[in-house]
Amino acid sequence: MRRGGILNGQLSRALSEVGHGDVLIVCDAGFPIPREAWRIDLALTRDLPPLAPVLEAISAELIVEQVYHASAIPYANRALYEDLVRIFPEAELSAVAPEYIRNDLALRAKAIVRTGAYNPWGNIALVGGTDMFEWLDEPSDLLPHLDDPEVRAFFERRIQRLARSRTSTGA
Repeated sequence: MRRGGILNGQLSRALSEVGHGDVLIVCDAGFPIPREAWRIDLALTRDLPPLAPVLEAISAELIVEQVYHASAIPYANRALYEDLVRIFPEAELSAVAPEYIRNDLALRAKAIVRTGAYNPWGNIALVGGTDMFEWLDEPSDLLPHLDDPEVRAFFERRIQRLARSRTSTGA
């Protein structure tokens, strides 16, 4: 028996298969999961399990570089937005149209994890990342080689978030 962490076998397997740039969706009970998607159904009853604890458990085991959420979340579901900021301090939060998550990202997702959440706008797409401090001696050494200003800005923000997160956790 495992000592802890994620005990669900399918979810544990899915997390081990998420690589850099892969998408994993954690959704509420009503999300229309495409027929061909790998569905990991954790839903038991209404709000069981809730969304935030599932995201927290995933965050403990997966490096996430980007979190897509519905653009309405910051004002229509402030509690969920605050959970996302707290749970994913290293990730870039990206507000998008809900249809983008439901249509485009759902078709790209490595797996879709269904919770029991009855949570307005509770469909979150996580993009797998890497810890640049583990892969590179100094992540800033990467920057002189990035000619595209948008790509360079993305990596500068990512390095800053990783550094802040490592400082706040004592890593």
